[in-house]
Amino acid sequence: MRLASPSLSWLPDVREKAANRVRRWARSRQGQDSPVTTLRAGRVYILPTGVGIVFGIMAFAMLLGAMNYNNNLAFLLTFALVALGFVSMHSCQRNIVGLEIAFAGVEPVFAGDTAHFRIALNNRAKSGRCQISLTGGEHPGHAVDLPPGGSEVLVVPIAAERRGRVRLRRFGVRTRYPFELFRAWAWLHMELDGLVYPSLATRPPLPPMSVAALGHRQHDARGEEDFAGLRKFQRGDSPRNVAWKAYARAGQLFSKRFSGADTSSQWFDFDALSGYDVEDRLSILARWIVDADRRGEDYGLRLPGREFPPAHGAAHRLDCLEALALFGEDGSS
Repeated sequence: MRLASPSLSWLPDVREKAANRVRRWARSRQGQDSPVTTLRAGRVYILPTGVGIVFGIMAFAMLLGAMNYNNNLAFLLTFALVALGFVSMHSCQRNIVGLEIAFAGVEPVFAGDTAHFRIALNNRAKSGRCQISLTGGEHPGHAVDLPPGGSEVLVVPIAAERRGRVRLRRFGVRTRYPFELFRAWAWLHMELDGLVYPSLATRPPLPPMSVAALGHRQHDARGEEDFAGLRKFQRGDSPRNVAWKAYARAGQLFSKRFSGADTSSQWFDFDALSGYDVEDRLSILARWIVDADRRGEDYGLRLPGREFPPAHGAAHRLDCLEALALFGEDGSS
């Protein structure tokens, strides 16, 4: 009769529960961190690595052998190795104590991409720091060396699965320098977040037809002979259209108007996409905005409770995509 081997499927659950309990304990102990934080000694944890455990067992075995044979040379070698271990432990902790850590920003991404949170490491000490890496919780990134007074920007990648905001609730700073006998690390809780735009529709319907408009030059190379006056500068206007002479006289920005440019604009309306659900509508609108911006066309955006007049440029594109990303979070539906 063959006995069934015991199942160990419960081990991952136990490890996850233990890890969550440790995370909650560390968060309650340390509290919320500011966007610029300097690590103090009380926040740095240190444990031996696998190599360090083997090193300790070897040193203990050497001590037993030296005591058994009463060999002074063996005692000397054993105590030298133990001293090396203590120096390694002390140096490993000091390698990240006093390190300044600051949030350096995150670029908006589309849903399905990866958000890269930039973290700046600043070494204010007079000595260098070696083999320092960041981790978002599971896998550490590449290690860097910081010279005295030096700084380095590392990246913590976080998957952005859905539109809205992607959050980096905590990340770690760790090192195994020197000799990789010990591992020192510290957790930081800065509650960082980045913007996630809706995913771009792969097969969107055709955008609405453009409507002819006068009085606003859409392309810089057209209509320059049909100057029609000045108007106040608006976000999205090309710097080439700014009336710099008028700015020098009045101290206020104005844009040149061109009456013969034969420009066109189009409205991207959320309510006009009635045959799609909310997320599909937002994906289609995002695709239309990106394509229109790539072609340099004027476009406007209508959402329930919000409206963006037709314009073009990077600022206008970012404003419209941000509105799509946060749709529903401000009470709109």
